[in-house]
Amino acid sequence: MYRIVTKEKLGPVTDFMEVEAPEVAKKAKPGQFVVIRIDEVGERIPLTLADWDDNEGTVSLVAMQVGTSTHKLACLKAGDHILNLVGPLGLPSEIERFGTVVCVGGGVGIAPLFPIARALRQAGNKIVSIIGAREKGLLFWEERMRSVSDELIVTTDDGSYARKGLVTEPLKEILERDKQVKRVIAIGPAIMMKFCSATTKPFGVHTIVSLNSIMVDGTGMCGCCRVSVGDVTKFACVDGPEFDGHKVDWALLFKRQQIYLAEEKRSLELWQSCHCQDA
Repeated sequence: MYRIVTKEKLGPVTDFMEVEAPEVAKKAKPGQFVVIRIDEVGERIPLTLADWDDNEGTVSLVAMQVGTSTHKLACLKAGDHILNLVGPLGLPSEIERFGTVVCVGGGVGIAPLFPIARALRQAGNKIVSIIGAREKGLLFWEERMRSVSDELIVTTDDGSYARKGLVTEPLKEILERDKQVKRVIAIGPAIMMKFCSATTKPFGVHTIVSLNSIMVDGTGMCGCCRVSVGDVTKFACVDGPEFDGHKVDWALLFKRQQIYLAEEKRSLELWQSCHCQDA
């Protein structure tokens, strides 16, 4: 059992929690993830690490309420326990001194981007960060990202906060003005990562994306996270979760994301017919 130490709302549908997991915190690296199971009848949920504290023995997780399991997770409070927490899993981010790195985070993708940007800056890189969401209520950690960035740009699709527009717009502007950008890291919705990759390709800038959103089992056994990268079949959980965004077969990835939509919708409808506190 893993005790939730702190729990807070980052937005209407986004939750943050620190969980006691000293062995995981001791070995965690940027870009890695954990798999949790809320209770004995719960499904496995892969969540990319948002932070960790080796001294306190805690890991930080951020989850958006999308399906049944993340809604159940949102119902837990500080002092409650999660049945299983396994990790750290996946290959860590490549942290080197590249030069200028642009870090792009969309929605809940801001959370796993934070420790990556921090590590890259500590390695001596200049960090230009862009964070965005559909609306103001889905944005979080602006000050955290500012603290690990040399420059921070904030956008909202609907213009409810900061700059109106998509994250790809300032990304293109940065690439046009700064020929010294050596790497772009984009984490967020698959459609955002696809268009970030399309934006950087004409400039020839190496672009890394995190495909954690298509993982299910997290160990390579279920096969649900198969993705084609450079015409080679990879598993997001054991070969990633980070890949070259210019080589990902995005059309295939989008098809895989649609496979269980009907079942997921039905599951959530059934769960929502009960009260959250009774789940």
